[in-house]
Amino acid sequence: MRVHIIARGRIGRGPEAELFERYVKRLSWPVRIIELPDRGGAMPPADPGALTIALDETGEDLRSAALAERIGAWRDDGVRELRFLIGGADGLAQEERAGADLILSFGRATWPHLLARAMLAEQLWRAASILANHPYHREG
Repeated sequence: MRVHIIARGRIGRGPEAELFERYVKRLSWPVRIIELPDRGGAMPPADPGALTIALDETGEDLRSAALAERIGAWRDDGVRELRFLIGGADGLAQEERAGADLILSFGRATWPHLLARAMLAEQLWRAASILANHPYHREG
C-alpha cells in the first residue's frame, strides 16, 4: 500500500518540516508528496484502487487505534493507495471534501496546514506501529 499526501502550500524548512520528515522516514509504506500552490492548481486525479481521505475539522475525529483499524482493513481489502488531502489557509474546497471516501479530523480546532502535515505523518507512523504490534502506541 502506498501513501500519497497532496498538500496546499510549501513546507520549506523549519521545525514542522523536520517533524514531518522524522515520521515519514519511519514508515515502511512508500510515501509520495505533492505540494500545490496555496490557491489554484487542480488536485491530481486518483489512481485506480486509491482511497481518498480529506483532512478537515468537520470530519470524523477518530482515536488512533480506530484509524489504524481502518487503514488495516483497507490494506487487507486490497486498497493500493491512500490519498490524503490537506488544504491551505482556506481549507479544502467543497468538491474536494465531497469527493473524499473519508473526511478525517484531528479535533475541532483549526490547525495550520504545516502542523496538520506533521500530525498526519505521526498518526500514519502510529497506525503502522499499532498494526505491527509495536510498543510505540499506548492506550490511555
